[in-house]
Amino acid sequence: MKSVLSNIAEVRRTLPDDVTLVCVTKYHSLEETEAVYDAGERDFAESRLQEMLQKKEALPADIRWHFIGHLQTNKVRQLVPFVYLIQSVDSVHLLECISKEAVRCGRTVNVLLELHVAQEETKTGFSVSDVDTLRQVIAAPPQGVAVRGLMAMASHTDDESRIRQDFRTVATLFKTLFPGGGILSMGMSDDYQMAIREGANMVRIGSRLFE
Repeated sequence: MKSVLSNIAEVRRTLPDDVTLVCVTKYHSLEETEAVYDAGERDFAESRLQEMLQKKEALPADIRWHFIGHLQTNKVRQLVPFVYLIQSVDSVHLLECISKEAVRCGRTVNVLLELHVAQEETKTGFSVSDVDTLRQVIAAPPQGVAVRGLMAMASHTDDESRIRQDFRTVATLFKTLFPGGGILSMGMSDDYQMAIREGANMVRIGSRLFE
């Protein structure tokens, strides 16, 4: 098994300078996560709040924590005080809950709106047809919330044309909704290079770092 350090170096060589690497450490041990930190990475992602809280307490304070899983509204209060970016805002209701806690904490929380373009019905997020709602939220976000861009996952398939089409759909909508630029978070370990070619400027990579 190669070291985390060499895996990160290999991934870094494939990333343009303007693409942010977010290291997905979910399901990996504290020791493995520390190895990512020691390799110089500072953007870490988790999909389960409890695991994020445990690692946050044990790891250095300069880590930028990204939440990428489905966020239940009853978990928002624990997350808002420290999270760097919530990438998986999938409803207006969740956005309003984040706003309420952000105001209570006296901070502004950065979020991405999750777009559902994958074939799987189990995925969550706004649909492409929700464009009017998305425009409204971006133009006038609730207090304490800064909408920075979009996040999406492609269909889980071996059909590369389908994956590219998913990314292209999101990128087209992103350009419409954020003409001045923003964060477009697309692509994971198996498809991040396709995502970058379609316009992603943030990628979420996990398993490739721990092979």
